[in-house]
Parts: sequence; structure tokens; C-alpha cells
Amino acid sequence: MPRLSSTVSLLGLACAALALAACSPRYNWREASDNGAHFVVLLPGKPASVTRAVDLDGPRVEMIMTAAEAGGATFAVGTAELADAAAAAKALDAMRTALINNIGGQPRPAPRLPGKADGFSRIIDIDAHGAAGGRSLRLVARLAARDRRIYQVLILGDDKAASDENIETFFSSFKPT
Repeated sequence: MPRLSSTVSLLGLACAALALAACSPRYNWREASDNGAHFVVLLPGKPASVTRAVDLDGPRVEMIMTAAEAGGATFAVGTAELADAAAAAKALDAMRTALINNIGGQPRPAPRLPGKADGFSRIIDIDAHGAAGGRSLRLVARLAARDRRIYQVLILGDDKAASDENIETFFSSFKPT
């Protein structure tokens, strides 16, 4: 009998482990922001932040990127401050071109992405397909300017990761502060 009891216990533990694994979400949405608290957003995993210099077709600025990876995609928000509001609005065109060129992408007509667009002086929504590193990619992004600040909110990855549900959750959660 002790042998049967230990077999039942092991089987019970294995079933419990499988049940827990089945319940663990692929997308563990959690609230995140950049260190300067210029926005809040839901990211599908533990966020990481990096600051890097970017050339926006003239102005060179420090952009803070906060991102998480899940399900074959990167979900990221970048923010930077430019000299003035006119420069910020113009920088969106440079960001759009660079993002699409990075994946050798072809833009598609982009429907208005979910989320509030109030308070921005300019918004560009992008939906493009391309490839990088031999991998087919979809880029869904919102570029926005508010006063001197620019925001780059994007999902970059395979089509499954850029699902309607993930697009809704991610873009609807983004709020500049």
C-alpha cells in the first residue's frame, strides 16, 4: 500500500503542476512607467528600461525606452523631450520613417488605434509588415507629440502577438502624465 500512496501523491503533484502551468498567463499584464513618470501603460511582462541617443532627422535626443517581451513580440513605450513643440511634431515623421525602414516594412492603411488621443498636438498611427533577421514582423505603433514631448508606443513581433486583444489592452492602457 505505501507504494500506491506515493504513486497517487506523485500523480497528484504532477496534475497540480500541470494545472498551475495551464493557468499561468502568457501575457502577465502589469502597470509600468518610465523613471520620469511621463506615462503609465500596461506591459505583458516585467519591464526593462534603457536610455539611448536617437537622431530624429536633425535633432539628437535622449529617448527613454521602457519595454517587455511576451509571446514573440516586444511591447515598448519611448519618450523624449525636444527643444520646442514644433520640433516635437516634426520628429514624428522621422520616427515613422525609421521604424518602418528598420523592418523593411510596407505600411498598410492604419485604422485609428484604441486609446485616448486627447491632448496631443499630432498623432501618427502605423500598421506595417516587414522582416528583420529572416523573421516576418508586424509593427503596430502610435507616435504622438504633446508640447515638447514625443511618445512612441509600439508592438513589434509576429502576427499572433499583435492580436486585436493585445492591441486593445496595450494601446488603451497608455496614458501620458
